[in-house]
Parts: sequence; structure tokens; C-alpha cells
Amino acid sequence: MAMKIRLARGGSKKRPFYRVVAADSRMPRDGRYVEKLGTYNPLLAKDSEDRVQLNMERVNYWLGQGAQPTERVVRFLEAAGVMEKTERNNPIKAKPGKKAQDRLEEKAAAKEAAAEAEEAAKVAAAEAEEAAKAAAAEAAAAPVEEEVAEEPAAEEAVAETSEENAAE
Repeated sequence: MAMKIRLARGGSKKRPFYRVVAADSRMPRDGRYVEKLGTYNPLLAKDSEDRVQLNMERVNYWLGQGAQPTERVVRFLEAAGVMEKTERNNPIKAKPGKKAQDRLEEKAAAKEAAAEAEEAAKVAAAEAEEAAKAAAAEAAAAPVEEEVAEEPAAEEAVAETSEENAAE
């Protein structure tokens, strides 16, 4: 008979209370069990002594008989100093999935495109600056032509004053 040390749920809706039991692994979670080994009340504070109560003598007996504890019960036994937590090795779990890899590739492509656009903008700005400097140099090198003041406007003013004098 394959024995398990596991939790059997009791209590009402949203008010869980668990019994730590030794049961046949083929029996339902809350079904028939061979022996009650302790209790677990998750509603109590984590540092409360009444949160987890185990009959360590019977737990050691069932472990000696080959009963396998579930992960949660292993945590309780580790806290009690009976068992050591075993490290799991699943290197595939650490790798990102397909969608995450696609998102990373899209992000990298967008970053690369932004860097290229920024570099192109810098090059264009440098070229525009050089063109502006060249235009300024050409303007400075070209002979300065002074604009001749228009004298006909002065002649018109003189003509108007002479017409006024004649009308008087």
C-alpha cells in the first residue's frame, strides 16, 4: 500500500482547517485515512505555535514505513527539524517561453531601430550644420554690395513741394 502523509481539508467555506493524516495515496483528499498525525490552521498567525501541531513520534513511524510526505507537509517537517528540504533541478523552467522570447525579440528590434534612427538624425544634423557653416563662409567670402539709396523718392518730395508753392 503506497502511503502518503498529506493534508485533509476540513472547515467551512473560506474557513479552511486541515488535518495532517497518513493515508493510502489512492484515497480521495478528504476521504478515508489510516491515522491522524496532527493539525494545520492557516488562519492563525504564522508565528503561532497552534498553527501547526504534529505528533512527531507517529510522523517518524510513518516516514520509517516509507510514507511519502507532500510538499506542504515537507515544509512543516523542515520547520520542525525532521526533514531537509530537497533542491529541485528543473533548468527548463527558468527559460522564458515562446511568447516571452517573441516579446524580447520585438523589444530588441525596436531598440535597434530607435538607435539607428537616432544615429541617422545625428548624421543629418551634422550635415545640416556643415551646410550652414559652408553657406556662412560663402556669404562672408562674397563681395559685399552696398545698396544704393533711391534718390527718385527725394525728387518726388521736392516736386510735390514745388507744386504746392505754385498753387498758392
